[in-house]
Amino acid sequence: MTDFETKTRRFVVAGRVQGVGYRAFAARAAQSLKLRGGARNLEDGRVEVVATGPEPLLDRLESELRRGPAGARVSGVAVDEPARVPESVDFDVEF
Repeated sequence: MTDFETKTRRFVVAGRVQGVGYRAFAARAAQSLKLRGGARNLEDGRVEVVATGPEPLLDRLESELRRGPAGARVSGVAVDEPARVPESVDFDVEF
């Protein structure tokens, strides 16, 4: 098995993503991939997801975030590498 470099990515998801279980969906997706980080609502109606793990798994998470849960309508996902790295061992959802 090849070792992949651990990276941190910040995803900002736009569309109908608040009030539809999006943060819980993101947490389940990230936890299933064994990523660490967190998800929170932003004041402007978007959801921020910050995740740390191997690049291929972050790519898979991005695909899931673009799909979203049944009630969501994702109109876009902005991706960057944040300066802040999550310290949590698991994946947290901020309420």
